[in-house]
Amino acid sequence: YEYSLGLNGLGSCATQYASAFMDVTVRRDGKRYDLHFEKGSLVGEMQVAPADRKKTGTTITWLPDLEVFTQIDIPTEYFTDVLHRQAVVNAGIVFRFRDQGEKGFAETVFAYENGIADYVAELAGDHPHTPIQFWSGERTGRDRPDKPDYKVKLSCAFCFCPASHIVEHYHNSSWLEHGGAPDKAVRNAFVYQIDAYLKQNNKYNKNESKITFQDVEDCLVIVISSFSTQTSYENQTKKAITNKGIQEAMVEMLRHNLEVYFIENPLDAEKIAGQVLVNKRSRESAEKQRLNIKKKLSGNIDISNRVPVSYTHLRAHETLSDL
Repeated sequence: YEYSLGLNGLGSCATQYASAFMDVTVRRDGKRYDLHFEKGSLVGEMQVAPADRKKTGTTITWLPDLEVFTQIDIPTEYFTDVLHRQAVVNAGIVFRFRDQGEKGFAETVFAYENGIADYVAELAGDHPHTPIQFWSGERTGRDRPDKPDYKVKLSCAFCFCPASHIVEHYHNSSWLEHGGAPDKAVRNAFVYQIDAYLKQNNKYNKNESKITFQDVEDCLVIVISSFSTQTSYENQTKKAITNKGIQEAMVEMLRHNLEVYFIENPLDAEKIAGQVLVNKRSRESAEKQRLNIKKKLSGNIDISNRVPVSYTHLRAHETLSDL
């Protein structure tokens, strides 16, 4: 497990302990190994038999113990969301969700032959503003000078699409709901490189303020998938990572590839720059209008609630007299 969210030890232990039964079949090295557990205990002995060397893998089947789990009404969407996200970041692997309920048997299949690139194409729909770009690479990272280097694998797929905007980050096959280091890297690289293009090509008006990531994000569909041999999570929920080495490696990769992309595809660069400026100026115009309306309404409230000066002085005099 060079790149792994976890080694499944605690998960397997907890599952077999809290199951009415759990059956495990492992195929490797030309042999098949079978184990059967009931309510947390191994029943019998491990069975070993010859098997086809070409067929390898592990199959685990279990039934939750209703004496442990008093609430088992888990929404179907929970399972489909997990399997869908796993299909996105594991290119070419097929995930099947089989639901055998009162309404009968139903199967949903999740698979993305080209991983995040196909997923971005799906998110962008029929009318992306620019062609989908896919970049990948390997780097080494280090979080502190006194810490050792570790391996980092990076993949990025994106396009610009005025009709939608989605930013998703994954690390070691897990969805990072809050991003952390990858989110900071995307913000840094895209704002830096698009701002540099706008300045170099005199796209800003005189004294115009710099773009923000909000202006970029409003027309950006991007999915980042990274793997590392060392990972630091914000907390046990594992919804954000904090690795400085991963952030720096990602910033370097994105900045370099964006610079090359803009040079080699001037029409795309023009489209992107134009749309980002439209987003920026629309945001600033809306903000200016909001402040003007707020100022006007605040003025009306001040007038309607104004207290006569003489009465104010009188109340102050009475208060001092009381003291």
